[in-house]
Amino acid sequence: MDNPKIRVLFVCLGNICRSPMAEAVFAHMVQHRGLSDMFTIDSAGTAGYHEGAKPDRRSTATCAAHNVPVNHRARRIRKSDFSQFDHILCMDESNYEDLVRMQPAASTAQVALFGSYSKTPGDLIIEDPYYGGDDGFRTNFDQVTRCSEGLLTKLGFCLSDRLARE
Repeated sequence: MDNPKIRVLFVCLGNICRSPMAEAVFAHMVQHRGLSDMFTIDSAGTAGYHEGAKPDRRSTATCAAHNVPVNHRARRIRKSDFSQFDHILCMDESNYEDLVRMQPAASTAQVALFGSYSKTPGDLIIEDPYYGGDDGFRTNFDQVTRCSEGLLTKLGFCLSDRLARE
């Protein structure tokens, strides 16, 4: 009997900075724990400003500095995402309010702030680094790494998962 995949969608405003970084970091972490076959992972934006664009070069460079591959094209969230994903995790309050407003009444997707999965004070909101420098992207990387670890723990996966599978 096949276990259904855990479906996770990361969301920010334009889908070129924070959410593709979160998608890449989480997917990398899942892969390194030997759990890739258990997840469907994607990202989207609440706005369509950058549809079809590659992630911001600073986001990609920050991930590359940590050997985390990024392979994504920006897209806007769709109504169907609310039925195709179990967890829709956003970066800030504005994203959250937009998602709650557009979420269909029959949706079973859990919409939450991705930062709520970190135990580190100050991680609740993952600020938009777009108009700042490289430091904001490095801060985001650290935040989404901690949040990814927290999400995996909350979903019942621990650090020893990869070792247990080997």
